[in-house]
Amino acid sequence: MKGGGESGQQNTYKLPENLIRKSNYLTHPVFKMNRAETEMMRYMRRLADRDLALDRTMIPLGSCTMKLNAAAEMMPITWPEFANIHPFAPEKQTRGYHIMLEGLSKILCSITGYDALSMQPNSGAQGEYAGLLTIRNYHRSRGDKKRTICLIPVSAHGTNPASAQMAGMEVVVVKSCENGDIDLSDFKAKVVEAGDRLAACMITYPSTHGVFEETVRDICNITHENGGQVYLDGANLNAMVGLVKPGELGADVSHLNLHKTFCIPHGGGGPGMGPIGVKAHLAQFLPKDPNNIAHNNESCLGENGTKTVIDTDEEYAVSAASFGSASILPISWAYCLMMGAEGLTQATKIAILNANYIAKRLEDSYIILFKGKKGRVAHECILDTREFVNSAGITVDDIAKRLIDNGFHAPTMSWPVPGTLMVEPTESETKAELDRFCDAMIAIREEIVAIEIGKMDRENNPLKNAPHTTADLIEEWERPYSRKQARFPKGAFKVDKYWPPVGRVDNAYGDRNLLCTCPTMEEYAQAAL
Repeated sequence: MKGGGESGQQNTYKLPENLIRKSNYLTHPVFKMNRAETEMMRYMRRLADRDLALDRTMIPLGSCTMKLNAAAEMMPITWPEFANIHPFAPEKQTRGYHIMLEGLSKILCSITGYDALSMQPNSGAQGEYAGLLTIRNYHRSRGDKKRTICLIPVSAHGTNPASAQMAGMEVVVVKSCENGDIDLSDFKAKVVEAGDRLAACMITYPSTHGVFEETVRDICNITHENGGQVYLDGANLNAMVGLVKPGELGADVSHLNLHKTFCIPHGGGGPGMGPIGVKAHLAQFLPKDPNNIAHNNESCLGENGTKTVIDTDEEYAVSAASFGSASILPISWAYCLMMGAEGLTQATKIAILNANYIAKRLEDSYIILFKGKKGRVAHECILDTREFVNSAGITVDDIAKRLIDNGFHAPTMSWPVPGTLMVEPTESETKAELDRFCDAMIAIREEIVAIEIGKMDRENNPLKNAPHTTADLIEEWERPYSRKQARFPKGAFKVDKYWPPVGRVDNAYGDRNLLCTCPTMEEYAQAAL
């Protein structure tokens, strides 16, 4: 590699011999088939056309909050002043960052009713872990080292018990009532049984069943009366912003999914943020700067000459950087500033309204599994599709695949209740899109009715054969329903119809018949040379 010097002379720069790649790279044909930029552009466009993403349709994933990430919110993360700062840059070079971090922290504390916040956790699960460590260290500072029991409802997110185990706590499961609420009687009994070993309880509000539980204050009071702390899972905070504050309900700590409620893109394995807010008495036990911890820990040599690191319980970090994935925080900062208090509150109201609109329109076609005492849901609703297995041989998978023909990404399947669909429209969707989704679901129910009364074959029908590709439709048609019904159900656009690139696949086959694509040991040995 050559470059011109100031005097015009050519300087030669050579990589060290041991760093020069000797093995083949980019061997897939795709890296050789598109030699022209126009061909590469068209190849990328074809890939995009095969995707069923938010730019085409509502993605009604319950508890995942696939809301709009506006371009104006995303722009700041491209600015070099944010994007190119190293996490360990000197503070005098990161003043702008700190202004943004402090401003966002104040906003989030105001929204949640907490007194202090740590931006360190990189995800909701990491936020749970950090919050439980905060509680653990709070107890230890008071001499309550035996407080290790964490009560968790059976309906909780799966990460809750995992986080508690990682924090060194013993998980005790609390039953749920038939309506999905926490069984208060069982909760009281488990608190009494735990006695002075009670460390915390973990609850989700609104519940994982999409309902505002009315016993949340009772649960907080009972926990506090028995010496425990309350961890309120902030996964569903988008149903609370501007209306109710976790800190005012009685919770002591929560994580906030900025990659859900506060517009950081969610899904696809990208960076998330799960900062934790705490009440004042827990503030000193929040995660510390990982660099300072490394410097403050004392080292000594044991009698056998081994090095021992003495770490204090009060100091811990859950990320290698003080502010986690800080470069994506401008998204939430911009979202909050542009929306303002009134806009954030309105977003919450619309999210709840949209979910209740869907529940109301579909209640004559599907059982809405959980509702509050007034017949309403929170920000999401659960459609019970289990009865169709016996009545028509139709599974939740069949409904999800038929939704693809309608141009819709499926809702969350079989969680928190197996065989059901959890629908969350968020505030981003218009009434027209909500109606299109409802029309599709009602049309699917009508097809199920046709199977139930014998008008359609139980095994050869639009649901069992969904999704329908263009190849299906141009080949010889021998199915007992029309091509029109297959390709243009009520929810599908007539002009901008989404055509799935592949048809029905056996979901479970791949899980049960693994195909190893690992390099052979000979290839490993060759690569090591």
